[in-house]
Amino acid sequence: MTGTPQEKSLFEAPPIAEQERMVEAILFAAPEPVTLREMEARMPHGCDAAEALAYLRRRYEGRGVHVVRVGDAWAFRTAPDLGFLMQKETVEQKKLSRAAIETLAIVAYHQPVTRAEIEEIRGVAVSRGTIDQLLELDWIRFGRRRMSPGRPVTFVVTETFLDHFGLESARDLPGLKELRAAGLLDSRPMPGTDEEDEEITGQTELFEEE
Repeated sequence: MTGTPQEKSLFEAPPIAEQERMVEAILFAAPEPVTLREMEARMPHGCDAAEALAYLRRRYEGRGVHVVRVGDAWAFRTAPDLGFLMQKETVEQKKLSRAAIETLAIVAYHQPVTRAEIEEIRGVAVSRGTIDQLLELDWIRFGRRRMSPGRPVTFVVTETFLDHFGLESARDLPGLKELRAAGLLDSRPMPGTDEEDEEITGQTELFEEE
């Protein structure tokens, strides 16, 4: 039994070109990166957000903005080579303390990591204020509890952290040699790292002046 064109339209997904436009509109209006699941939840039944996103990414190749992955989500971001156009010198109201920088770097290096492990790596206690500051910035978050006595909570970096530093995942963090070559890390060993391990990674901007 066949239905009317109007009835069919209730069950048929829109053409892929129209789905691409929908994804484009969602990403353009979203204040934060959007996951494929969130896209499909907003789109008509039967839409394939992943396929539409693939078409959209190709369409924006070589343009002033790109569709980039941020963790498990997607967003529009300025093309890397045009970033200088967006730069504006401002007075930074609040800088991270050395303790916060080291704590954040340890979480990025060793996640998921407990507070006790952070303290063991740094060799000193981590104040509640340091952890709270990083949580407030939404650069770290609580991870899963460890299956060990006391079930301690762990910490991991957030998608906000990845987005702020232009990273797709923590695996994209630059290595120690890259940091030193850029002049952003001195010759002292980083807490919790092995100088001979070339695979240990860190974040360039984290080690700028305090």
